[in-house]
Amino acid sequence: MNEPLAAGRGGDGEDSSTRTRILAATAEVLGRSGQTKLSLSEVALQAGVSRPTLYRWFSSKQELLDGFGRYERDMFDSGISAATAGLRGTEKLDAALRFIVAYQQSYSGVRLIDIEPEVVIVQLEQVIPLMRARLLRLLTGPNAAVKAATAIRVAVSHYIVRSDDDDDFLAQLRHAVGIK
Repeated sequence: MNEPLAAGRGGDGEDSSTRTRILAATAEVLGRSGQTKLSLSEVALQAGVSRPTLYRWFSSKQELLDGFGRYERDMFDSGISAATAGLRGTEKLDAALRFIVAYQQSYSGVRLIDIEPEVVIVQLEQVIPLMRARLLRLLTGPNAAVKAATAIRVAVSHYIVRSDDDDDFLAQLRHAVGIK
């Protein structure tokens, strides 16, 4: 059940591409309808696959939502890894912060907070510790844990009350971790 994103059930690229299309479509549908009203038929239509194809990958709405949660975490982790690859120290940390801003501003599911805030709060309880731990690996010094926690709280605040000012968001994150 916790298979890597790139590995399809059949092991070929077409299968993993179909799975990825379904998960990307799930983000779009969630952004419009929310989790409670999520329709598997609408996800299949958005992904351009038949319902039987969707059910081959995800046998229920809950399995799709669980898979989508893993997909989001994998996308975030692979994105932050790519953004920071080959960098060290402050450059690496700053690249991670810039990725957080870009990821959040481009994320189509941001409206989910407006549609189903109670669902998002539950999800945030699960994802905040993971995000904090990921950022903590990039920080050093005696206050690293406080800096990581503060930066994640700033990011969550921008997620809940979206700002169109990317520069201000990035400045706040930099301030939280002590980058001038």
